[in-house]
Amino acid sequence: MNILIVTDAWEPQVNGVVRTLKQTRQELEHLGHIVDVLSPLEFKTIPCPTYPEIQLSLFPGRKIAQRIKAFNPDAIHIATEGPLGLSARRYCIRNKLPFTTAYHSRFPEYVQLRIGIPLSWTYAWLARFHNAAEAVMAPTHVVVKDLEARGFKKVVMWSRGVDLKIFSPGSRDRLQTRHPIFVYVGRVAVEKNIEAFLELDLPGSKWVCGDGPAAAQLRSKYPNINWLGVLSQEELAKVYNAADSFVFPSKTDTFGLVLLEAMACGCPVAAYPVTGPIDVIGTDGPGALNADLQKACLDSLKLSREDVRKHAEKFSWAAASQQFLAHLHPFTPTAQNELALSLANTGE
Repeated sequence: MNILIVTDAWEPQVNGVVRTLKQTRQELEHLGHIVDVLSPLEFKTIPCPTYPEIQLSLFPGRKIAQRIKAFNPDAIHIATEGPLGLSARRYCIRNKLPFTTAYHSRFPEYVQLRIGIPLSWTYAWLARFHNAAEAVMAPTHVVVKDLEARGFKKVVMWSRGVDLKIFSPGSRDRLQTRHPIFVYVGRVAVEKNIEAFLELDLPGSKWVCGDGPAAAQLRSKYPNINWLGVLSQEELAKVYNAADSFVFPSKTDTFGLVLLEAMACGCPVAAYPVTGPIDVIGTDGPGALNADLQKACLDSLKLSREDVRKHAEKFSWAAASQQFLAHLHPFTPTAQNELALSLANTGE
């Protein structure tokens, strides 16, 4: 099939949404599908207020229509609710084309943290956006139930995976630092609650990999933290292997791909018992979840790296992409038959 993915989040952004879409495209192409990604790289953009790393496309409507007609897709997936997502949604509704959407992040909570808009307002707008879709893909069962309680319809499960080849146990060559090593990987932004980690009284040393709108302020406020900036996947794998504990202080993530990356390298996770960590690790899985993050960090040091790796092996991008494929809504009987045949051949 020809599958079009429309997304406002794309390179050069480094985040879970971009990683998920790139890995999904790769898996779908491996299965023989043709995947086109319509992203801000094709449009004039402006930086998003309070988050300049995100580029907002300007007046994309006409070009969106031209691109969709030129590609002639069999199925359309709208990944985000930004300018491109809105324009693609409008085109599909106007032309009576079925489409699917995805709920990647707790956007209402982020908006409330940044500018104070009530959660109910943003959730009501998002429900209206997504309820026009044939399916709304959410990353965990908890998020599915949360969205349904907020008035979202046709919410389905689309899990996530991890590259078990790149992220795997390797040399534990120590970073030149005090031990044990506690590491955070992800966006450096207010919604990630990173200061809850930076302020902890812990033995050893703390490391941060990533960048974001709060990075400059936090580097100045916490000069004793080791700031590594944005790293490649291969470099991150080395950090995970060297670290003794991966600390995930966020309370607003829907999943947290970095949890799987760390665990695939055998690095134990310390986190709050909230959506994301609970869904990935489980309440009795090989991770330390506690409302007291300091205790979670210290408890994580006692966990078996072998058990942590075995748990991560349960997640694969191939399985996640089969879920994605099964939720698509092709336009034509021919495409529908091709999808059914593809799913049957892979046992979905």
